[in-house]
Amino acid sequence: MSQSIATKELARRIVNQVETFILDVRNTDDFDDWKIEGESVEIINEPYFNLIDGVDALAGRINKNQEVIVVCARGNSSKMAAETMEEAGFTNVYDLEGGMQAWSQHLEPVKIADLSEGGSLYQFVRLGKGCLSYMAVSEQEAAVIDANRMTDVYERFAQEKGVTIKHTIDTHLHADHISGSRQLAENTGGSYHLPPKDAGEVTFDYKPLKEDHDMTVGNTTIKVQPLYSPGHTIGSTSLIIDHQYLLTGDILFLKSIGRPDLAGKADDWVGDLRETLYSRYKKLSDELIVLPAHYSSVEELGEDGSVQAKLGDLYQRNAGLQVEDEQSFRDMVTENLPPQPNEHETIRQTNMGKINPEVEEQREMETGPNRCAVNA
Repeated sequence: MSQSIATKELARRIVNQVETFILDVRNTDDFDDWKIEGESVEIINEPYFNLIDGVDALAGRINKNQEVIVVCARGNSSKMAAETMEEAGFTNVYDLEGGMQAWSQHLEPVKIADLSEGGSLYQFVRLGKGCLSYMAVSEQEAAVIDANRMTDVYERFAQEKGVTIKHTIDTHLHADHISGSRQLAENTGGSYHLPPKDAGEVTFDYKPLKEDHDMTVGNTTIKVQPLYSPGHTIGSTSLIIDHQYLLTGDILFLKSIGRPDLAGKADDWVGDLRETLYSRYKKLSDELIVLPAHYSSVEELGEDGSVQAKLGDLYQRNAGLQVEDEQSFRDMVTENLPPQPNEHETIRQTNMGKINPEVEEQREMETGPNRCAVNA
């Protein structure tokens, strides 16, 4: 009987850069589209179909005594593949519980900093999807920003810290993953905040997230600055926390910039995107720490597993911030758009409250990589 490993344990290995060998038994097209990555991860692909009658396809590729974690879509094929390998004499084989579907849902909390007036800021890293969400904690209160739909993770974390979630905030109407912010507010009795320019079609009540409407969490001021920062969406709004941390949503990432086309408005919004990146953000302190809502590659994870960088450093090294000519910028953005995220329009409809898919359908809708960035 094969052993299993939980997504939580695998996530900690990757964050701590423990050497990990993975055999992914999904179809090659699925593997090429989206896989588990990490600085310390070695991964090979051999479709399960090729392992049904034996493990000859693995000859010379895996040592029979080395530790191997077998991964599939939902955890069924990997379990059978692991058992076949054990029967063939492999001695240290694990299957990943729940497969890539479970991996896509795991959130790993990482502490960013203690805040100057008391309290702390945490980043929740969704390693299997590249999503980043945040919790600011001060005294007995908390605010959660860009929550994923797995609301129980934030609720448990708040309970562990002895705080009540008073505010949930979406920096924009998400199109690549289902927001948990509204549900989290309902569960905890908090208030849900959304930029009004992104809320024209929503079917629910919300508090407008806009300039000069600061929020206080315990002793910590969450300041919404001139940042109204459109471009990814027309309502995109950045947050400055504790005068030190710039939560950029999907406008600016560490190695790329936001895409303006997920509502079909690329030509209209690319000008807004440039205005935000080359004017609005330029007026801010270079010392602000950028905390985005996504990351694109494992290289963006720091040694502590967090994703962060100084704004001034990004102006020096992020290619998306180096294009001075306006037409060249427009061409770069519109010509380098990656494929649309899976089910992006259905996800937008869900986040507007127009449809309410069952949990299993929501999992399926989110499967696959995040595609919120334009890489210059």
